Amino acid sequence: MRIDKDKHIKASGRASQHHPADERLKAASVETPASSTGTHEEITMSKPSEEALLKTGALQNAIFNSANFSSIATDAKGVIQIFNVGAERMLGYTAAEVMNKITPADISDPQEVIIRAKALSAELETTITPGFEALVFKASRGIEDIYELTYIRKDGSRFPAVVSVTALRDAQDTIIGYLLIGTDNTARKQIEAEQMQLSQRLRDHQFYTRSLFESNIDAIMTTDPTCIITDVNKQMEVLTGCTRDELIGAPFKNYFTDPDRAETSIKRVLIEKKVTNYELTARARDGKETVVSFNATTFYDRDRKLQGVFAAARDVTERKRLDQALQEKNIELESARSVAEKTNLAKSDFLANMSHELRTPLNSIIGFSEVLQDQMFGQLNDKQREYLNHILTSGRHLLSLINDILDLSKVESGKMKLELSTFLLRETVEASLMMLREKAQKGGIDLVMDLAGQADVHIEADQRKLKQILFNLLSNAVKFTLTGGTVKVSAVKAQNYIEIAVEDSGIGIKEEDIHKLFHPFTQLESVYTKEYEGTGLGLALNRQLVELHGGRVWVSSEFGKGSRFSFTIPISQANANVIPPDDSL
Repeated sequence: MRIDKDKHIKASGRASQHHPADERLKAASVETPASSTGTHEEITMSKPSEEALLKTGALQNAIFNSANFSSIATDAKGVIQIFNVGAERMLGYTAAEVMNKITPADISDPQEVIIRAKALSAELETTITPGFEALVFKASRGIEDIYELTYIRKDGSRFPAVVSVTALRDAQDTIIGYLLIGTDNTARKQIEAEQMQLSQRLRDHQFYTRSLFESNIDAIMTTDPTCIITDVNKQMEVLTGCTRDELIGAPFKNYFTDPDRAETSIKRVLIEKKVTNYELTARARDGKETVVSFNATTFYDRDRKLQGVFAAARDVTERKRLDQALQEKNIELESARSVAEKTNLAKSDFLANMSHELRTPLNSIIGFSEVLQDQMFGQLNDKQREYLNHILTSGRHLLSLINDILDLSKVESGKMKLELSTFLLRETVEASLMMLREKAQKGGIDLVMDLAGQADVHIEADQRKLKQILFNLLSNAVKFTLTGGTVKVSAVKAQNYIEIAVEDSGIGIKEEDIHKLFHPFTQLESVYTKEYEGTGLGLALNRQLVELHGGRVWVSSEFGKGSRFSFTIPISQANANVIPPDDSL
């Protein structure tokens, strides 16, 4: 093997223009520089030296032609001289298509090259021309240079690369070219992008979690298993008058009027996994005390290892004040109700006990008036008959009012007793209709009874009071039904009850007035017409009497078309406490 010393360069110097894959190290002879006479001498190398040189050349050749790296060598002007198989694989060019034709700047993103030139010009305070100079300027000054740029493949596609640039020098340290070793950075870029995305998601999640933590109206804190505060929200700072930095790392119990009770609450959470509505009193730095409802639970990491306690304290000072005020008001109302009940019972007792004192003089007035009306003491003129008629009408109205008041008072005072007997429903309905038939005929009103197969039903009730209920309902129906109208009594069986209804084609009741019915001394007829008189007690008494039997009463009406009053009464008093559901009526 011969070595030509005139052509000798460093290992990193100019390489052959032949493809590296075709290069082979020859172990035959090496030329040495000629002597002063121009002759050459042969230098015979030992066998071990030849083998070492062969191994070194083979190793360099394998590295240079690696398919995992693009190795591009240029001359001093940047024209590509070597384009290894790695460069061919990454960029899609063959070596023949680029060698001695283009520079590495021609296969790089031009915009990135311009940006790099500007950045280097500012950094090194010298003007650097965009192009190949921008890619190798640092290396030409002996500065280590590794940078990222985008390579453009033959088909126009792009990929990010990391490029390491080295200047190639001869024995006199003159630059004879550049070596650019590049790696495809796509995978790393994708990983970086995914990591960035994951980091952003983590930041978003942390922000969302913190926002929830801070936006809560309760004072929120977390503690470790030893009852030391690890985090708090703004409301906790407000509650205690301390900053977040002051609170974190401090014992939880320090901020309550009863430290032992506060510490016990955390210990209970650790044992029972949660605590709800545990009352504590927080004390702020300035001494202000706040009653809070304490709720807490344990929390864990992804491996289910206990991390500590998550707790929320809600200010219930105002609620406690309102509860106290409500309790005091309830006591006051209960006292007032008790007084009212006693007063009402006293009134009812008084009226019930005064029944004969009130009725006796009225019966006398009515009786003597009827005697005078029969002209047993002589003839009466028209004026006398008119006055006498007023006396009788007023007396009877007053007696009816007193009877209703006394009956209502007896029910309210608990002195009204049922006189039970078993009787035919038909007999009671017919008797009630009979009392009003004459009045209905005079008014041109048709009375109808429709018992729908219930005529032979026997019921157990107070017959006189049932007649009174029916009479009141029928009397109202006749009174408020115009000439040519109809009043109908019907009955159907519903479970263990009989439902009785009195329906008329009268003037009806406005929807907004229906809720006023069944209240004592309420006379809705005054709203609709001035022609009717009443005590306003009939329906209120009816409700009391129906409920006394264990039934209930209700009404449906359409103004101008009529009304339907219905009530239920048990067939037997053994069913009196079993009120039928609404959908059975």
